[in-house]
Amino acid sequence: MARLSPATRTAVGTTLAGTALSALSTAPHQLSHLFRGRFPAVAVTGMTGVGKTRLADRLARRASAESTVEVGSATMERRTRRSAKGKGFRFRVVPGDNAATRLGALDEVFHDDPVDGILHVVANGYATPRRPAGTTGTAVATREEQLAAELEDWTITSHRIASMALRRDRPVWLVIVVTKADLFPDGVEDAVRYYSPGSGSPFAVKLDELRSLAGGARLSVDVLPMCTEPGEASGKAARKDAGKRCSAMLAALESRMAQLSGHV
Repeated sequence: MARLSPATRTAVGTTLAGTALSALSTAPHQLSHLFRGRFPAVAVTGMTGVGKTRLADRLARRASAESTVEVGSATMERRTRRSAKGKGFRFRVVPGDNAATRLGALDEVFHDDPVDGILHVVANGYATPRRPAGTTGTAVATREEQLAAELEDWTITSHRIASMALRRDRPVWLVIVVTKADLFPDGVEDAVRYYSPGSGSPFAVKLDELRSLAGGARLSVDVLPMCTEPGEASGKAARKDAGKRCSAMLAALESRMAQLSGHV
């Protein structure tokens, strides 16, 4: 067997060391990419009172704290869903109040550490009214006022989504989740149509603008109804049926998210 000269041995050693260092330097990126593939980040956005935390808790299979449900949260909340197959989602619930913490959370999920998908939660004008900070008494708001506030919130969020989509080298998915469907059981189809692209509604016009800015190939849009509670139907049979409908809606959302994220 031929002997290698000292110069050749040095060159081979340098090559092997360089290869090893290169592999080590790319390992964190590869591991991060693998992790994001198995646990994509999902922003849960929407105005206050639409049920973002309840939805994230149900998707993550955890119970909501009653205090959080009643008063909302001024800081971004995080949830993780893990399945038996080693896949899941990392949810980031963005505060709904127009405060500095909300704007900071929007910057984080759409700019600093961009998410892979968005669940934008709306409530067809049935969001739970929230009292302004420092006030007492029962909060009151008409459905028209809630729809107007919802549209204002969507305008701010959609601009952030468009900016993120333009910077990404792969498509971003968006699901408009119409919650509190148990409060308008006979109007679910109309509500879904109101929030769907091309319907001509004020919300749809803003959604069409977003798709135009981001580019159709960069942003996929789905609209799905949801109720996070079985409703207050009277009678055991009626409550059971309401519970089945809510469970079916949740299952449909989970199935669509799995498809969009490549989990199936």
